Amino acid sequence: MPLNFKAISEDAPGPKWRRQFLEYWPAYSAWWAREGLSGRPTYHECRQALCTHMPEIVDLYDELCALVGGGDVEARFLSFYCPPRYLAGCSQAIWQGDTPLLVRNYDYDEDAFDAVILKTRWNGRGVIGTTDGLFGLVDGINDAGLTASLTFGGRQEVGTGFGVPLILRYILQTCTTTEEAGEILKRVPCHMSYNVTVLDSARRYLTAYLTPDRPTILTRAAVATNHQERVEWSSHARFTATVERERFLLQRLTLHPETQEKFVGAFLKPPLYSTAFSSGFGTLYTAAYRPKARALEIHWPGRTWSKSFDAFEEDQVRVTFPSPARQVY
Repeated sequence: MPLNFKAISEDAPGPKWRRQFLEYWPAYSAWWAREGLSGRPTYHECRQALCTHMPEIVDLYDELCALVGGGDVEARFLSFYCPPRYLAGCSQAIWQGDTPLLVRNYDYDEDAFDAVILKTRWNGRGVIGTTDGLFGLVDGINDAGLTASLTFGGRQEVGTGFGVPLILRYILQTCTTTEEAGEILKRVPCHMSYNVTVLDSARRYLTAYLTPDRPTILTRAAVATNHQERVEWSSHARFTATVERERFLLQRLTLHPETQEKFVGAFLKPPLYSTAFSSGFGTLYTAAYRPKARALEIHWPGRTWSKSFDAFEEDQVRVTFPSPARQVY
């Protein structure tokens, strides 16, 4: 199953971003309306929530909405406020050497993935990241060297709040340190349970456990898979092997000091690398974020794609994944 990964650079919201959004809009709109539009917040409720919790990016939100025609459904979608529930796999960890390095696997359904690495300078802040819905990010880095990445938190509860990709965008648009990011993670509501790991150029880091029904917990965990302090959704934990992946990473960090190259390479092999593509949880890419260099590398077995603020080529990479008969989970 081939997938084209695109690298796009556009400082201000413009025709490149609009073209990508409109290309994906039929799929986005079907997903957003799958439970009925009456079940989603109104445009007024969405914008008011942004004004309350993320005021610094409201003007940017308005600009993006206008760029795609100012439609009601498009604007509600771009707010990421109270979206339909969705699940992902993912593993992420911070290398324990002196140089700040965050490595993550993104395990998700290739049919529901943007496959876009977007470099922007919205509101004067440089950001490079892997997009979700073209506005949100599942991981990224800004020009201050602040890096953020997410994994699903392994709980079924759904509440009132934002989809976590927009929270990552907000952090990278407005923060320069891990401490600042932690304050945002404590106060902005998230609609489902997610783990967000943040690392800055001074190698300060945290992992936040976001939930829709409990206060956010900020931890010094260097590893995040698909549960939080304990397993609360046992069938999902077994299916994704979240405990086994966490144990494997912790052992690598504590028992087997290794080079950066070996640490990154471990994410390209089982048990971290997932081949569950038929169930929508295959590893679509491995990302290595380097805050000191303001750079990232996207890895696949046998292939590496490098990007940075100093060297960002607009190009494409075609990756082929296994595509056996789809299983229902």
